[in-house]
Amino acid sequence: MATLLQINSGVFSDNSQSSKLANQIVSTWAAKNPEGAVVKHDLTSFEIPHLDSATIGAFFTPADQRSDEQKQAVALSDQLIAEVKAADIIVVGVPMYNLSIPSPLKAWIDHICRAGETFKYNEQGQPVGLVGDKKVIIAAARGGLYEGSAYDTQTEWLKHIFGLIGITSLEFVYAEGLAMGEEKAKEGFANAEQRIESLAI
Repeated sequence: MATLLQINSGVFSDNSQSSKLANQIVSTWAAKNPEGAVVKHDLTSFEIPHLDSATIGAFFTPADQRSDEQKQAVALSDQLIAEVKAADIIVVGVPMYNLSIPSPLKAWIDHICRAGETFKYNEQGQPVGLVGDKKVIIAAARGGLYEGSAYDTQTEWLKHIFGLIGITSLEFVYAEGLAMGEEKAKEGFANAEQRIESLAI
C-alpha cells in the first residue's frame, strides 16, 4: 500500500492558499491510489518545537547512553523521520513569508535532518543522504511573481535541504501573483491547476 505524507505550513491551516494547493494535489493522488494511506500534519495545530540545546545534545548522544529526558527529547524527531522514510511521496504546502519559508516548516525540517539518521558525512566532509530518493511535490503560494528570479530563495534552498537527506526528485507547483488583484490571482491558480494535472502521481 502506497503512503503519502502531507505537510501543510500556512498559518491559516486549510484556508491557506498553499494548503489548498497541497490538498488538491493529495486529492488527485488519492483518486489514483484508492488503497493508499495519507499521513497529514497541519503545522499550525501540530506544533513542532524549534531545536534547543537539550534536543541537539540528545541528538549527538549515542542512543544507548541517552537519559530518560534525552529519549523524550528525540522522540518527536524519531517519529517525524520514520514518517519521511515510510512515505512513498511527500507533499509540502509552502507559502512565502518575507522571501522565506514559515517558521513551523523550518522546525519540521530541523527535526528530520539529523546527522547519523538521515544523512552522514563522507571522508571528504561532504554530506551523504541516507533516506533514499522519493518524489517530493512542493505546493508554493506567493503573493508576487518570484519564480526564476533572485527573490525566489525557496526553490533552491528546498532542493538543497531535501538533497541533504538523499531526496532529489522534487517537483514544484507555483501559484503566484496572489496578492496582485483578483485577475492575477485567478491566473496564478489556473497555472497551478494545469501543473497539477500534468504531474505524474
